[in-house]
Amino acid sequence: MKNSIGVIYQLADVLSYGSSKLEALGAECVQLQCFTPELLTEENALKVKSSLDGKVRISSFWAGWSGPQMWNFTSGPSTLGLVPQSFRAMRLKELCKGADFAAMLGVKNMATHVGFIPENPSTEAYRDLCEAIRYIVLYCKDKGLNFNFETGQETPVTLMRMITDIGEDNVGINLDPANLILYGKGNPVDALDIFKGRINGVHVKDGNYPTSFYNLGEEKVVGEGSVNFPIFLPKLINQGYTGDLYIEREISGEQQITDIKKTFDYVRNILGSNA
Repeated sequence: MKNSIGVIYQLADVLSYGSSKLEALGAECVQLQCFTPELLTEENALKVKSSLDGKVRISSFWAGWSGPQMWNFTSGPSTLGLVPQSFRAMRLKELCKGADFAAMLGVKNMATHVGFIPENPSTEAYRDLCEAIRYIVLYCKDKGLNFNFETGQETPVTLMRMITDIGEDNVGINLDPANLILYGKGNPVDALDIFKGRINGVHVKDGNYPTSFYNLGEEKVVGEGSVNFPIFLPKLINQGYTGDLYIEREISGEQQITDIKKTFDYVRNILGSNA
């Protein structure tokens, strides 16, 4: 089956510009992302569906959350996702709102970062986090949604341990191969063997390993970083992945557009040569 190639795109931009920029990029599908819970209304869901209907397929919703966000190794563990207890209750409510919005859009998959999952499964911190995530997983299940962990802030083994302990059949992975490298947590090609059968979405993003050891590695245009896409993508497809591929480039302006278009060609070349 042909894998659709699309992009990650901000909900606010669709509300502002409709489908025009997505169509100009050549996106076949989109993973909508939003870190502003106030935008997650029924009115906006209807507006987005009307704007994209018949033009670009919405296949996933990436639900963000409010509060401090420090994307590094020093403050990240205490600010990101559901791991910090001081923000957990608020963010669980926001993720439930995200699930409601995903259901309004008619998609099957919702993804998010849950934060730096504790490595030690014997700790109270790990057990409490597991129960918190199970709550949102069951909420998604009632909505007919998969809850997908975005990779990066934990090793593949730690993530699969958490998924196993949650024990529900609607839990999957939104695989960002670059994040495994940017956070120094694993090799994306090897991780495919660990994640096999659980992958419900894939980001096409590249980067290098950390060099300062306090900050994440540097994101790069796809094909210029340490993710071995000529090996990674064919292995992913050969394992039976038939889902969507979302190009992500975390810069802004004209260079972002140039890099995304370049990545479309790069990915199609790999998939075409391995069809």
